[in-house]
Amino acid sequence: MSRLIVVSNRVAVPGPKDKASAGGLAVAIYAALKKYEGIWFGWSGKVVESVSTAIHTEHVDGVTIATTDLSHEDYDEYYNGFANSTLWPLFHYRIDHAAFDRRFDKRYYRVNARFAYGLAPLLEEDDLIWVHDFQLIACAEELRRMGIEQRIGFFLHIPFPAPQVLATLPNHQALVRALFAYDLIGFQTATDLVAFQDYVIYEAAGSIGEDGRLTAFGRTICAGVYPIGIDADEMAEMSWSAEAVRHFERMTRSMAGRKLILGVDRLDYTKGLPERVAAFERFLENNPGNRGQVTFLQIAPSSRGDVKDYIEIREELESAAGRINSRFADVDWVPIRYVNRSYPRRSLAGLYRASQVGLVTPLRDGMNLVAKEFVAAQDPEDPGVLILSQFAGAAEQLHSALIVNPYDIDNVVDALNKALHMPLEERTERWRGMMATVTRDNVSAWRDSFVGDLLKVPVGGV
Repeated sequence: MSRLIVVSNRVAVPGPKDKASAGGLAVAIYAALKKYEGIWFGWSGKVVESVSTAIHTEHVDGVTIATTDLSHEDYDEYYNGFANSTLWPLFHYRIDHAAFDRRFDKRYYRVNARFAYGLAPLLEEDDLIWVHDFQLIACAEELRRMGIEQRIGFFLHIPFPAPQVLATLPNHQALVRALFAYDLIGFQTATDLVAFQDYVIYEAAGSIGEDGRLTAFGRTICAGVYPIGIDADEMAEMSWSAEAVRHFERMTRSMAGRKLILGVDRLDYTKGLPERVAAFERFLENNPGNRGQVTFLQIAPSSRGDVKDYIEIREELESAAGRINSRFADVDWVPIRYVNRSYPRRSLAGLYRASQVGLVTPLRDGMNLVAKEFVAAQDPEDPGVLILSQFAGAAEQLHSALIVNPYDIDNVVDALNKALHMPLEERTERWRGMMATVTRDNVSAWRDSFVGDLLKVPVGGV
């Protein structure tokens, strides 16, 4: 049986003490690594003065963990630079936030090459290699240059942009050429796959065969849609845990009979937070009868608090929340509760279940697992309503949500009105449809589907 080799920018192995709080993705990959007696290779999280070629290895419960360090230059130019300041905004259609710098570009390929050189000596002939996300697009290309012929798959967790958007990246063709070193590429949605296919045809002069395989840059590869999921059963069970119940009861007491609208996002310009707050303000303007009857809780922990763009969005949100509260608040009610900190998953499960509306309105998102967690955590006897951006990958699966255009504030206002006054029968019917999808297309199904398809690729490519 082939070993599974997972390569990602960060290694997130859940230890015995923190499995309950670990993300579902880490748990699912870890389970697969145990099954296939695999290796998880990635960045150690350490930034050092001088990077050595040494690879740090340890064995955890049947899984080998192999890590490498980054230098300060790597961290600034590869991680904060090309990955987070160039590819992240570009792939989320935010060209206005993208920084194009040749130093970033060169460092990105250099670090990808270092990952490949560190990984190569650990590989065996029949290994199955699974590379994750935008930080390591060029990893397989370097492995191929070293003569590695094993099956290599790649999964993109974030959106893939339309060709016209990707073409704004200097030397964009080199990035797509690097993707053609993989045997199988997985995308979150059909929209992402079509964007990739369009690039191959119109920018790379490639072709698509009748079997869906793509040919360009002298190689033929497979590409497909593999929407990532959560462990829905675990989240449902977690919503009744002691910690979740404490947060549910605490939230319910503080609401004093009012309805709760909940948003949970990293503090990021892709999440549509200013637009969301503006929609809630207009909702209060247009519906004075709801003042004092509903509260919007936005949880938004900082992700990159030292970066100018993120500092600005935090200041914008704090200012907007303060303005709205001063405009509409009463002595016993504030319309917005804005919390700039993170909570454990069990605590969030209780908050999901305590809310009547889940407001998930990113401007662009690969999938958005908060939407799926909200669904899984609901009380089947009295479920809340999910309002979901049409630009979140989850919208291609959760058809029973109230789908909105986050740029259209009035559209979001109308959805809030509908959600807050939706009859129990309709809420229950919508929830059942979404819960069936979330349960069926869970994180294990995602993992097994991708690995199963990668195993079908002939050694040496298609």
